[in-house]
Amino acid sequence: MYPYKIEGKQISISDSIQTNYEIDNFIKPYREHIFKDLDSVLAYSANTYSKTDGEFNTAIGNFMADAIYDQVNPVFKARTGKDIDMVILNHGGIRSIISKGNITTKTAFELMPFENTLVVVALKGTQIDSLVSYLCRSKKAHPISKLKLTIDKDFKVIDATIKGNKIDDSKTYYVTTNDFLYNGGDNMTFFKPNDSLYDLNYKIRNVLIDYFKKVDTISPVIDDRFIQIK
Repeated sequence: MYPYKIEGKQISISDSIQTNYEIDNFIKPYREHIFKDLDSVLAYSANTYSKTDGEFNTAIGNFMADAIYDQVNPVFKARTGKDIDMVILNHGGIRSIISKGNITTKTAFELMPFENTLVVVALKGTQIDSLVSYLCRSKKAHPISKLKLTIDKDFKVIDATIKGNKIDDSKTYYVTTNDFLYNGGDNMTFFKPNDSLYDLNYKIRNVLIDYFKKVDTISPVIDDRFIQIK
């Protein structure tokens, strides 16, 4: 048997609808607990930082990539005995600014409202070449750490190094990224195939919260990690 007719109507929601105080009183302690946690001050920002501040690298992107390296490398080394070689994120993954003043837990949720977790991918030097080519083509300030890239006016590579060393095609590099990008997000298809994959089970948001708790003040800058010489 199938329904003969389905009808619906739009119910507008406005402040004319009276509060159900029984329900409101029930959720009040939970709401207050969440707001108290979100508003807790973790650190201080020396300035306001936005992902639109730079052409090929931004202070906020540099901060995020460096913070991830700082927090994740000890975890990875403790589990594997290896060091992470570099970090790459995506420009679109920065979801808000960091405002000058107090940094709270809410700041981390605004920066990263998604549940993305971090992975480490073992890539050959030839795949790193593909990663570098992607950065040149994208012409965006994708956050990177420990990779240094210089391109010319035609977006061709002049120099590319990881931790100060030329990229070795025969070497295996351990690259930290998030699960969205690993699975091809933003057309980052160079992560597969790979030698191995390590799921750190560490959310980017939690990395940021842990880093904020560790430092007193952040004052990131736009630097020379990715520049164009014209």
